[in-house]
Amino acid sequence: MTAPFAPGPRNLITDVAGLRVGNAQDAALRSGVTVLTADAPFAAAVHVMGGAPGTRETDLLAPDKLVEGVDALVLSGGSVFGLAAADGVAGALRAAGRGFAVGASRAPIVPAAILFDLGDGREAEWGENPYPALGRAALAAASEVFALGSEGAGTGAVAGALKGGLGSASLVLPSGIAVGALVAVNALGQATVGDLPQFWAGPFEIGDEFGGLGPPPAPAPASLFATKLDAARAGANTTIAIVATDAALTKAQAQRMAAAAHDGMARALVPAHTPFDGDLVFAAATGARALGDPLREPLEIGAAAALCLSRAVARGVFHARHMPGDAAPCWATKFGRVA
Repeated sequence: MTAPFAPGPRNLITDVAGLRVGNAQDAALRSGVTVLTADAPFAAAVHVMGGAPGTRETDLLAPDKLVEGVDALVLSGGSVFGLAAADGVAGALRAAGRGFAVGASRAPIVPAAILFDLGDGREAEWGENPYPALGRAALAAASEVFALGSEGAGTGAVAGALKGGLGSASLVLPSGIAVGALVAVNALGQATVGDLPQFWAGPFEIGDEFGGLGPPPAPAPASLFATKLDAARAGANTTIAIVATDAALTKAQAQRMAAAAHDGMARALVPAHTPFDGDLVFAAATGARALGDPLREPLEIGAAAALCLSRAVARGVFHARHMPGDAAPCWATKFGRVA
C-alpha cells in the first residue's frame, strides 16, 4: 500500500519516545504477561467493545476521574488469575519510589486487562498464583526493543484457527507525532481469510511486515463467520491492546483515540467484538509534543491508531511460533512460510 505516514524506526509501540515494553512468560504454564511503562506517569484512557472483559482499575481512567497519570499498563493471560500480574507490577514500582502520593506512601496506578488462555486444567496445579511474579519479571524486562509472536501476553493466545500472539506497529505522522499499537491477539474470530494465508489487514500492510501477500481475495461468505467456537478451546478468547502517542492529549482525547483504534481491530479480525470476547483498547499519551492543530491532529492520531492496530494484529499472528502441545497451528507452519 501507499502509506500516508511511515512506520517509526522499530515499527513498535516504543517508537513513541519514552515508552518501554517488557514480556515474561512461563513455557509450562503456556501463558504470560506484557507490561508497558515509562519513566514518568502518562495520561491513559480505555474503551471496551467486547462482551466479556476482565479488567482492573479502568474506572479511574474516565475523563472525570481524579487520577491524571498512570505508571504502567498490563496485558496478561490467565483470565481472572492474570489480573494479579498488576499486583506484582505495582509492588515493584512502589519499591522504586513510583506512584500516586498518599501521605508519605506511594500508590502506583497500574490498570490491567486479561485474556483467557486457560482451559486444560493447568491452573489446578499452580499452588501459588504465578502471575504476580510474571508481572514483576515483565516490568524488569521493559525495554525499547521486545519480541513479537509467542511472547508475553501472547504466549498462549489462539486467534480463530491459528495461534495468536503479541503484535506491535507504529506510524509517524507528517507533523512528527508518533503513534503505536501493542496487542495480544486471542480472538474468537480469525486474522486470516478462511483457509488462505492472506490477512484481513492486508490492505493496510506496509512493506512485507506480515508476509507481503497483499490484500486478500474477495472472501467467501463462510469466511465472515469462521471462529473457534467448535475448537477445543472455544471459550478462550479476547484481544487486548494499547495504542499510544507522544502527543499532549487530554484523557478525553485519549479516550477518543482508544475508541477509534477499535476500527483497526475490526478490520483485522473477523468477526470482532463478539459476546465471547473481552475486546479492549487502552490509550496512552506521554504529552511530549504539543498539538499544533487541536482539531485536525487528534483526528489523524485516531486514524493512525486504527491503522497501527490492524497491522499489529496481523504481525502478532504472523510471528507466532510452534510450541509442543499447541492448541492450533501457527501461521508459518500451516502455510509453510518463514515468519
